[in-house]
Amino acid sequence: MVVDETSLNDRERAEVEDISARALELSRSLKREMGKALVGMDRLCDLLLTCLLAEGHAVLEGVPGVAKTTLIKRFSHSLALAFSRIQFTPDLLPADILGNYVYSPADGSFSLRKGPIFANVILADEINRSPPKTQSALLECMQERQATIEGTTLPMQLPFMVMATENPIELEGTYPLPEAQIDRFLFKLEVGYPGKEAELAMLEMKNLSFDPDPPNPVLQEGMLSELIHGARLVHVERTVLQYIRDLVLATRHDASVQLGASPRAAEHFLRAVKAKALVSGRPYATPDDVKGLAKPVLLHRMILTVDAELEEVTPEVVIDGVLDRVPVPR
Repeated sequence: MVVDETSLNDRERAEVEDISARALELSRSLKREMGKALVGMDRLCDLLLTCLLAEGHAVLEGVPGVAKTTLIKRFSHSLALAFSRIQFTPDLLPADILGNYVYSPADGSFSLRKGPIFANVILADEINRSPPKTQSALLECMQERQATIEGTTLPMQLPFMVMATENPIELEGTYPLPEAQIDRFLFKLEVGYPGKEAELAMLEMKNLSFDPDPPNPVLQEGMLSELIHGARLVHVERTVLQYIRDLVLATRHDASVQLGASPRAAEHFLRAVKAKALVSGRPYATPDDVKGLAKPVLLHRMILTVDAELEEVTPEVVIDGVLDRVPVPR
């Protein structure tokens, strides 16, 4: 639902302005706590917070050793959210994720043993290591915020966010994510090597202490639900809505693209833009918010043509071309 500025009364407008100021302060505090153990990841930190406030999920792709797991763990602990890690392997079964009913010989009853999916932040480590049947066990949880175990439907803990990691190098023994599942991820984030100075700063930090202090929680009780509510109320002008639509449509009509971004992508795009504005301390969205999120939102939602792949065209190149062609609203 898009909330027009004229539909907000004075009290609601003041509420959104107050929440946006608190979201900006939260972003700064979170980056300070993350910076005690990680260097050069402020943008990724803001994107993860944006994803959380937009009620989305994220895929983090990067080679081994670039601190993907550390980033996710530190993020959840800094926000005092229940964290669970699931190591995806070829022999992982859906019941290993969701849980199952266990028989008790003492009284002849069955009791539910919940799986690791019942937490606030789920790290699906190397999600492409498991076969599609196991990967699909996450679909209902991610989309419906519920899990069905042997006919019993249970709600997930809220907030609920899945952060999956992928290794782009080792493809042997992996299973590509189904299109239906990858479209449910709000962001795809590239975690690359740190810069020259950032890597030196990391070594200097580790030279002082290999075990950084645990993060201090920066989130007060009840604050997260208020921020999520505030993100929904962020004002988006019609011209910005049209800009989101035009970018999504442009991916469908690009000559290098066989299948462009879906209507769900446009909806996710809007939610992300509203959350990004809030994290930036504003109760309104701008075209720059849209441009800054175009790659994280759209990169994983396109299937390129065979000819484009043979010519080594990448999704990044397609998005850059789309951003150049689509006029930015003034």
